[in-house]
Amino acid sequence: MMTTVTYDEIGVTYAALRAPDPQIASAITAALGDARSVVNVGAGTGSYEPAGRRVIAVEPSKKMIAQRAAGSALAVQAVAAALPFADAVFDAAMAVLTVHHWADIGAGLAELRRVTTGPIVLLTFDPAARPWLTDYLPELATLDDAQFPRITDYAQWLGAVSIAPVPVPHDCRDGFLYAYWRRPTAYLDPHIRSGSSSFWAIGDAGAGLARLADDLHSGDWARRYADLVAAETYDAGYRLVVAQQ
Repeated sequence: MMTTVTYDEIGVTYAALRAPDPQIASAITAALGDARSVVNVGAGTGSYEPAGRRVIAVEPSKKMIAQRAAGSALAVQAVAAALPFADAVFDAAMAVLTVHHWADIGAGLAELRRVTTGPIVLLTFDPAARPWLTDYLPELATLDDAQFPRITDYAQWLGAVSIAPVPVPHDCRDGFLYAYWRRPTAYLDPHIRSGSSSFWAIGDAGAGLARLADDLHSGDWARRYADLVAAETYDAGYRLVVAQQ
């Protein structure tokens, strides 16, 4: 059963579990180009905010803002669809694994364009992807289909966009949903699962996780996904969407 959750409820472990991964951070920073001022919308605890630039964070959850490290960028409590800034005041905008939580994605992206003179950089997920975890928990695929925009939708909202895969390293430091693709036992740990809003949303995942535990114990998982056991990276469906001005 899918449930509605908010980050004031689930965000208490995010600072510990959702550290930025260097490879992913490098891709985001490169996409921002030479922008000197950046607005980070849906900023959470501040992961992936680039150093050496003027960054303003926008985040609706007080609990997430409270977990931001001392000395991090100024955070403003607001939502994407109503940014409290004048037109064209930032060189670039970024939004990392957040657009699927926005009540009105089109309005939010229009606001990013309104306040930004340069690139808009989005890390998102292609709901058409089917990472191996969905073999055990098909309800995750159902949730992905329901909450993530189709990749083709971004051009309708933002005009011409470039879209590139973001391979997930096998030792990814950021504990988003499909980050543990080569560390499957991690999904059996409730603390690890608490770092993903999807596990909160789908509710009881016990049956699928029991099947996963059985397959890990018997060796069936390693046999079924033998091509992943030694892989360095995995295309789990994450995409970097970039719209230039």
